[in-house]
Amino acid sequence: MITAIVALTLLHGTVRIGPTTPVCRAEVPCSKPAAHVLLSFSRGPKHVQVRTDALGRYRVRLAAGTWSLTTRLGIRPTPIRFVVPRAVTAKHDFSIDTGIR
Repeated sequence: MITAIVALTLLHGTVRIGPTTPVCRAEVPCSKPAAHVLLSFSRGPKHVQVRTDALGRYRVRLAAGTWSLTTRLGIRPTPIRFVVPRAVTAKHDFSIDTGIR
């Protein structure tokens, strides 16, 4: 039997959520780190979950290819679909829209 070895990319980045107020001002940040948010990455039948830390940072190992991200917070993360490159590490930041307008 031949077993395929799949190299995984260490994907990392920051997740922010916003707007946090109905009116944003230039001198006040309109978004904040998405602290302790459960991120669900999926690609076909494969599902991987990871939680952000207090600063909204995450780290997860994923195979190269197109993945989808979902959360239970906000309206939806942006982008929902993204590509993980074939690399040792890659950075990808996400935004979650609160829907506040």
